Amino acid sequence: MIGIPLRFKTAVALVLLGLLTLLAGVGQKTIWAPAETVTATAPADGTAAPLTVIDQKLRTLHGGTVKINVKGEGSFMLAAGRPDDVDAWVGKTAHNTVTGVSEDNKALQLNHTDGEAAAPSPAGSDLWVTTENASGELNYTWSAPADGEWSLLLASDGTKPAPSSISMTFPNDTSTPWAVPLMVLGGLLMLAGLALLVFKPKGGKPAGDGGDETGESMKDKLVRRARAARPAGKPVPAGPAPVGKPVDKQPGTANSNAAFAPRRAGVAMVALAATIVAGTGVAAQATTTPAPSPSTSETAAADTAADSPVLLDAQFRRILEQVSSTVDAGDAAKDAAKLKSRVDRTELEVRTQNYKIRSQVGAYEARMPVRATKLLTTVVTSKRAWPRSVLAVTQGEGNVVPQLLTLVQKSPRENYKLVETTPLQPGTTFPAIGRTGTETLAADDKSGLLYSGAEALAGLGDRLTKSDSTFKDKLVEGQSSPYIADTLAYQADVAKTGVNGNFSFTHKVVPEETVVFRTADGGALVLGRLNFAFDGTPKAEGDKLAIGDDAAVLAGGKETSSGMVLNFAESMAVYIPPTGSKDPMKLVAATRGLVGASFK
Repeated sequence: MIGIPLRFKTAVALVLLGLLTLLAGVGQKTIWAPAETVTATAPADGTAAPLTVIDQKLRTLHGGTVKINVKGEGSFMLAAGRPDDVDAWVGKTAHNTVTGVSEDNKALQLNHTDGEAAAPSPAGSDLWVTTENASGELNYTWSAPADGEWSLLLASDGTKPAPSSISMTFPNDTSTPWAVPLMVLGGLLMLAGLALLVFKPKGGKPAGDGGDETGESMKDKLVRRARAARPAGKPVPAGPAPVGKPVDKQPGTANSNAAFAPRRAGVAMVALAATIVAGTGVAAQATTTPAPSPSTSETAAADTAADSPVLLDAQFRRILEQVSSTVDAGDAAKDAAKLKSRVDRTELEVRTQNYKIRSQVGAYEARMPVRATKLLTTVVTSKRAWPRSVLAVTQGEGNVVPQLLTLVQKSPRENYKLVETTPLQPGTTFPAIGRTGTETLAADDKSGLLYSGAEALAGLGDRLTKSDSTFKDKLVEGQSSPYIADTLAYQADVAKTGVNGNFSFTHKVVPEETVVFRTADGGALVLGRLNFAFDGTPKAEGDKLAIGDDAAVLAGGKETSSGMVLNFAESMAVYIPPTGSKDPMKLVAATRGLVGASFK
């Protein structure tokens, strides 16, 4: 049995050790608790460059919200965009890339890429979902504007070095996995120590000579217990068994070492607790350095980007507002030069000639206005290569019917420009197209379609040229939207009434203007341009042909005895059914504008 002094010492040791263990657990939640954030700073001796890219993986490196502080001289900007958009805009320009954080979370890792010494200013690019402008210092909270991956671009004006003083604050791993176990273990050790002090062991007080109250010595007890435990017929070994050592190691025999078992158990518990307490400092320190998150591979990033629409709604609305404002300014001043920042190709050509005619012929009808308000729907490609095409359907003030606005971005450093405006045919339903991004097809791609986009527009051209076209029943229009019927009637009337001239009409596709979007039912919507040429030649010598006031402005006169040619740009949209459908193609939208007139 344990003597009173030993039991007291063991109890006190357990209570003290339990208290230390409990304090160690509480300390992990208080004085040893990891910092809630860690801040990493860019090295001051990095190579200067006009652009700095902050890699998308840093936003989710430690989870939670990342805060960025940038200091620099003068004005600078920080823009957020898809990683492939940022990389495409940077192109061959020299730049630095913040790629990661050091193991101790104190330094940002920078990679320098050599290249061209300057770039255009990235301010105002349509690629950026958000931009932050600052002078001297910027505090920025980096959050994703939508699902997927997002990188940041830091720049001054593209010619000056981008700010180099960059620090990023990340959320830290504040978990303390040892805290609760240590507090529980400490409590148990203290309870064990108190129990050892309070409760007496059974068997009464030991005699001073090692015997009990009956006078039986420890030696006699050991011998008696050994004999009682020895099986019958077992010979007694010669000589007395040494005191303090077991007489027999058979199961059920008494062992004098049992008297030392509580003491050894207490020592083992003390050693275990001491080891745990000694390790708490290391554990607390370890929790301040979270394991790095695995970086996303370039292949995975490319796959994610491939499924992402090239514009978010907020971007699209901002672009439309800028396009609308630009067109309004040009229309009001009848000045095509004001259009060039946001209008191109067919629409620029048509409005340029419209302004010219209206400056001399007041009654000539203006082109339909472009409105950003009342946005009915958008069609955005998920094809991330350039050129990129998108479509908006709007109906604002001055739009009798909804209008299809086709915009194209030629390259990463160019903004979207309006290339065609096409009023929806009255009574026609716009086909359903997914708003979260859809496929764009090449003009000659017929996959899953009755006709390719090129074939559909060529069929429309043939249908507009010949009343007996083979596409007469393959491409139709609504009863309330007779663009095809009116065109055929106009051409027939000119040929009939123009008795002193020979007239011909052609409608030819302009291939480079064709854009094809996949519709929700597997079909497609093709938008494009046809060149409508009206050719007239006098029948006999001395005969003259007259043209209208509008064409006379472009031709420089009203009559000709040699012949004339009028050119119209036709903006068209045709729905193509999917393979297996029995339905014909349908004319969805159409308009024309006079773009040229000349005498032969």
